[in-house]
Amino acid sequence: MPRITRVEPTKDDIRLLYETVRIAHQAKLEGSHPFGALLADKDGTILLEQGNAYEQGGPAMHAEAALMFKAGKLYSPEFLSGCTLYSSAEPCVMCTGAMYWTNVRRLVFGISEAQLLELTGSDEQNPTFSLPSHKVLEHGQKDMEIVGPVQDASLIEAIQADHLSFWNK
Repeated sequence: MPRITRVEPTKDDIRLLYETVRIAHQAKLEGSHPFGALLADKDGTILLEQGNAYEQGGPAMHAEAALMFKAGKLYSPEFLSGCTLYSSAEPCVMCTGAMYWTNVRRLVFGISEAQLLELTGSDEQNPTFSLPSHKVLEHGQKDMEIVGPVQDASLIEAIQADHLSFWNK
């Protein structure tokens, strides 16, 4: 039975989540959905970053999935097991699965899927799943660590800003 550990964010986690906000904002400026993700090694060095890539790959090209596809080609599963996926919002079922299959064992996210749904409402561009990432990972066979949703008010506000001005226009 896999063990899913929930822990509080470190200062480095918060710093890197702010980077996902920057990436999400850039994606929005480029006309895509405001989501950002990055991959960091065990020392907190950013290896890859990715905004939502809807225009390049269609509706299934979420930031986290696109990032994991790149990571899986560039790095070994052994190396990735010591890395962290950072995401401005909790990864969906598909993106959580991509993280699992590439062997990234640590997830840090800003806002939850439920918080995202509050922001997007019934916008047909983002028909969210009501299935938290920890529920998806509980059905796997790997030990995983999850940090999120964070409770840092200024970070949450920064994440929400791009969503509030994007959905349901």
